[in-house]
Amino acid sequence: MGPGLPYCSAGTQPRAVTGGAARATTRRAGVEAGEAVANAERDWIATLIAVQEGRSPVPLLDDAGIRELLRSRPRIAVIGASAKPGRPVHGVMQTLLRAGYDLVPVSPAADAVLGLRCYPTLAEAVRETGPVDLVDVFRRPEACVAHAREAVEVGARCLWLQQGIANAEAGRIAHEAGLSVVMDRCTAVEHWRLAADG
Repeated sequence: MGPGLPYCSAGTQPRAVTGGAARATTRRAGVEAGEAVANAERDWIATLIAVQEGRSPVPLLDDAGIRELLRSRPRIAVIGASAKPGRPVHGVMQTLLRAGYDLVPVSPAADAVLGLRCYPTLAEAVRETGPVDLVDVFRRPEACVAHAREAVEVGARCLWLQQGIANAEAGRIAHEAGLSVVMDRCTAVEHWRLAADG
């Protein structure tokens, strides 16, 4: 057996891939990765359009349901929280805090957001601070499936995917576990539109 080459079960050594064959393998891997990204984007756009046209793959809360949820003043875990003022999540959190909501920021990239301790995971946030009612997700659509599972595991009442975010599988996971689901809506906008006093 030659140096650095793994021993094959048939007792032979694999041929080293060099030159043009290595470039072709790398190129093929790049094309496959690009196709996976394109497929994920197509799925996201198709789901987003379905949600916007009222053809969501899972039942979504309507205006009355959102009004009732927000007027109950749920405790909100904000997934993807950011200390950077230019990020949409930062502005939404400011609005919700001013409106009196109890927020729990969740992000491994920050220690604190708007004076609130930030937790690296939803499970740690709940373990340290107590239960949350609503899991508000500011992440790319493909990350939402994991967050739907987390929301189920911590016993949240609602999975909320922010404006521009939709994921059918995440919605299915939450719905089948008994959570309410909201997609492609902004918590701050819906607060002012449906739940603000006056």
